[in-house]
Amino acid sequence: MRTGDIVLQEVPEGQREVDHHVAAGSGRVVDRRLAIANTPPVRDARHLGETLQPRLPLAGNQGAPAKKRNPESMTVMRSYLDFEKPVAELEAKVEELRAVAARDGAVSISEEVGRLEAKAAAALSDIYAALTPWQKAQVARHPQRPHFVDYCAGLIADFTPLSGDRTFGEDAAVVAGFGRFQGRSVCVIGQEKGATTEARLRHNFGMARPEGYRKAVRLMELADRFGLPVLAFIDTAGAFPGIEAEERGQAEAIARSTQACLALGVPNVALVIGEGGSGGAIALATANRVLMMEHAIYGVISPEGAASILWRDQGRASDAATAMKITAQDLLRLGVIDRIVPEATGGAHRGKEQALAAAGDAIATALSEFDGLGPDEIRDRRAAKFLEIGRKL
Repeated sequence: MRTGDIVLQEVPEGQREVDHHVAAGSGRVVDRRLAIANTPPVRDARHLGETLQPRLPLAGNQGAPAKKRNPESMTVMRSYLDFEKPVAELEAKVEELRAVAARDGAVSISEEVGRLEAKAAAALSDIYAALTPWQKAQVARHPQRPHFVDYCAGLIADFTPLSGDRTFGEDAAVVAGFGRFQGRSVCVIGQEKGATTEARLRHNFGMARPEGYRKAVRLMELADRFGLPVLAFIDTAGAFPGIEAEERGQAEAIARSTQACLALGVPNVALVIGEGGSGGAIALATANRVLMMEHAIYGVISPEGAASILWRDQGRASDAATAMKITAQDLLRLGVIDRIVPEATGGAHRGKEQALAAAGDAIATALSEFDGLGPDEIRDRRAAKFLEIGRKL
């Protein structure tokens, strides 16, 4: 089994939808479909490039037309990383017991199920209390982790996206527009990886091209002109390294975006929600306040890339992750970020609503620190923040 492969367990015939693309080195993922009932619909956000609905497998098999099914009878995949194997085994036993009880109503399993659930919760808590930097990198890349479209749908009201850089074209890897955050008009810029194969291809796995950064610059200048704060959601492995991107001035576009962030006379807040990779992230994260989700990562290069350069061996990605100090905890201690946003035990993918609520509170607190300040003072504080990095360790 290669690193990054997906293994399916307990998948009913005719209900498979397997996304074979997992970020390089993100670890083997074990998927199991669990029944869900009465799942509340998420509001439609087709304007973001994909419909925000519960992430459910597609019906139909072997090329046959998909049949409409009752949403309450559908199942959703739960994914487990390699180091979560003890939890996966315990939760599988719980599902087996429930299946037995469903077949034979006379069997009472509540006590045994409660015991196993408590044991699984304890195991999950112990595992996540002692994650290594490499394991945090795997959690940051988890396929079910909330993406920008989830944060936008949960935190931003009346979101209106704007497209194009007015120079070359549109880049779906960067979704940007205007909306309201807790009643306050804001500019919102986010890097979207996509949750399905189709969406990932459309959004280029969150790797922006020059036109994406130039679009971001265009919107930041609009926000500055109208006095609107800028919120940036960071989730990318890095800027797109393709030949066409280089031909259109990728490095210059990243530099211009970074410059635009520093020149803003309005407060800007950046939140790293998954991966914050290299210049592709810093181009939008040069902000008055840089926040990170508890299990996000932020660095100048991926652990696999660093291992390839330093040791000519991607298998040493774990060593590279430890040496690079890419976790939120390390970066807070080094003064690179300003605050860690807590996640549910087991990661944001196990407690999406909790993650969104905590992110909203952290962003609101960060914005309130700049209420009443003039443009010059906001710029000066931002510049001083970045000039201070590395001076005191």
